[in-house]
Formats: sequence, structure tokens, C-alpha cells
Amino acid sequence: MFKHILVPTDGSELSTGTVKRAVEFAKEIGAKITFFFAKPDYPVAFYGEGALIDPTTPEKFAAMAEQQAQEILNAAKQQAQASGVACASLSVVSDIPYEAIIDATTKAGCDLVFMASHGRRGFSALLLGSETQKVLTHSKVPVLVFR
Repeated sequence: MFKHILVPTDGSELSTGTVKRAVEFAKEIGAKITFFFAKPDYPVAFYGEGALIDPTTPEKFAAMAEQQAQEILNAAKQQAQASGVACASLSVVSDIPYEAIIDATTKAGCDLVFMASHGRRGFSALLLGSETQKVLTHSKVPVLVFR
């Protein structure tokens, strides 16, 4: 049924559990996985006169974000490889994770998104929504939400 699964991960405890279950699921159905990480873009802030300025340069910020992405993605790939599941990884710079996830699904040729339920609770869920909810709303491929 599904042959190529996109698994977004951010290194959190919830998404680490989701990676584990996605690997098990992929093994059960004989699918391959592409792990995905959306790196944050350099935060641009406008400061008034006399304000402290962050000494991190855009280049240093990008290098730190890339290192974080590789650590998270390599940990996910190690789990898949240990289970005999074919896998790849992909990361892009984006401050709009749900759009990056949907774009990655197309770019990698995935036919399923397997992601954690990062849902907010209560009133904030109505106002903000979660990245998972946004992917569910806008994705053209099926989305499996793991709780």
C-alpha cells in the first residue's frame, strides 16, 4: 500500500517515539523512510538604539542549525538501519514547518506522512493550531498521526 514514508522529526521526546514507531511500521509494510527536519532560519530582529545585539552571525547560526539537523537525522537513520529499513534524510531551512513538510513529501516522492501529534490543548489550539493539524489540513497525501 504505502511504499515511501516521510517522517518529520524535531528531536523532541514525542518525535523520537514517533521515529521508533514509524520504523516498526515501515518494516511491517516493506516501505522505505525519508526522515525530515526543518531548520529554523536566522532570526531577524530589529533593535532600538542601545539594545544588545546577538553576537551570532547568520553563518554561525546556519552551521549550528545544520549540526543539530544532522544529529537528529543521523539518530533516526541509525534506528532504521538497525531494523533493516531503507532510509534517507532531508533537511531544509524554513520557519513554516508545515509547508516544508508538505514540500518535502513531494520532493522525496513520499506517499504517506507519519508524524507525531504535537497538538496544543484548549483555547490555544483553536487560535494557533499545531503543525500536525496544518499538515493534515493541507497535505495531498495521507497523514498518519501517532500518539
